[in-house]
Amino acid sequence: MLVTRNISKRFGGVIALSSINMELHAGKVNAIIGENGAGKSTLMKILSGVHTEYEGSIELNGKAVKFRNTKEAEDAGIAIIHQELNLVPYLSIAENIFLGRELVDAFGMVKAKLMDDKTAELLAKLNLTIHPDTKIAALKVGQQQLVEIAKALYTNAEVIIMDEPTSAISDKEVDNLYSIIAQLKAEGKTIVYISHKLKELFALADRFVVLRDGCTVDEGNMNSITQDELIHKMTGRKIAVEKRTAHFNNGTELLSVKNISLKHSFIRFKNILNNISFQLHKGEIIGVYGLMGAGRTELMECIFGLHPKNSSGEVMVNSSAQKIKCPADAIAAGIALVPEDRKLHGLILNQTIKSNISITILQKLESWGLLNFKKEKKLAHDYISKLSIKTSSDQNLARNLSGGNQQKIVLAKWMATHPQILLLDEPTRGIDVNAKSEIYKLIKMLADEGMGIIMVSSEMSEILSVSDKILVMTEGQLTATIPIEEATEASILKYAIHKN
Repeated sequence: MLVTRNISKRFGGVIALSSINMELHAGKVNAIIGENGAGKSTLMKILSGVHTEYEGSIELNGKAVKFRNTKEAEDAGIAIIHQELNLVPYLSIAENIFLGRELVDAFGMVKAKLMDDKTAELLAKLNLTIHPDTKIAALKVGQQQLVEIAKALYTNAEVIIMDEPTSAISDKEVDNLYSIIAQLKAEGKTIVYISHKLKELFALADRFVVLRDGCTVDEGNMNSITQDELIHKMTGRKIAVEKRTAHFNNGTELLSVKNISLKHSFIRFKNILNNISFQLHKGEIIGVYGLMGAGRTELMECIFGLHPKNSSGEVMVNSSAQKIKCPADAIAAGIALVPEDRKLHGLILNQTIKSNISITILQKLESWGLLNFKKEKKLAHDYISKLSIKTSSDQNLARNLSGGNQQKIVLAKWMATHPQILLLDEPTRGIDVNAKSEIYKLIKMLADEGMGIIMVSSEMSEILSVSDKILVMTEGQLTATIPIEEATEASILKYAIHKN
């Protein structure tokens, strides 16, 4: 269906793609596999008309094509579900799905009711029971991801590119997505699937294409390769997630959370969180697991002071009660939050790596009221080296880095504050296996140094390999606290689905 020949792309002096050759087959799930920075997203942006300047050629259904914009790619039958959400926050779900292709009557008037009805049908297929008039800004990341999927499914595309489509959705929605993919395959559609979840790829994909450092390494049938072989092709080495062996031994209590509740912002008499209580000790890693809508992100945000008007409860740090009414109060108390959406809440994309790392401690970098550039540069270089951030210069803009390296910048800026308590909300979302391994080691190292860490994750294996104990949440309630020695996938899932 689609063939690329010698596709190359540069961003300034950085080579993002070098002579990419691959084939995508109709009626198949074609997995594009590689670490962050391998060139997967750049290649998909070329195929979907986002990047228009490149070397090489593309053939679609036997005909040479070169798209001048995304509309031309869409008209040619290529749709993309972006990893980083591409929605207008203050338009409704229906308005986003039909943006640029509104349904109108003979007089040019928008058929809002018809668009709402068609949107409701799409959302029903994804089991997203939200009214089509709901503003995107009122949705959490996982729900927005489903809207992206619905948006792409509305077009009658022949090539559907899915860039990390399950990174923020629950197991139930993943099952729905798998069913939709099976239906699209039966219709002869070409599915291009990008994911760092290897278990998912082996369950779904028919073929694979491995990219490494902007080059094509290999391609073939998925049933002809093992997971270890695939990882080796991606990285050039074997990657193993080491389980945490040096667990904390009842250290000093760092954080005590008592009866945290959060009222819904626009639904009266409804709570998002209900009386959540737990303790975090020095050197302890707590994993927080729950399906979409469990309230995991909201819990982290409440502790960090992001919902002062609607939240209630007590937060104590080192046995001292804290009045956290804003993030500045949380930072002063020694708390840091790495947010779920790194691009929206974690980075200033048009600023340099150096500026992003230093922004949390500017006062400490001042000399006589002026920023000491020498100190700032040293700080940036220290963390670029410590976290192995792949960049040619600290002057590179954050937006130009891969997802994994962007996440490392967010971690670096909060590590610079030397927090006692680190809140991590999906810290490895959209990150490849090697970067994940590096972040796991970093989390364990910080805990070994005495930091208390709370990590929200949708990946069961991640929770089980990193945590000392696991908090399980369902619909805003804490349903179980499980020591890691007693935790199994079955027991965690049981408490994540049922309240008792």
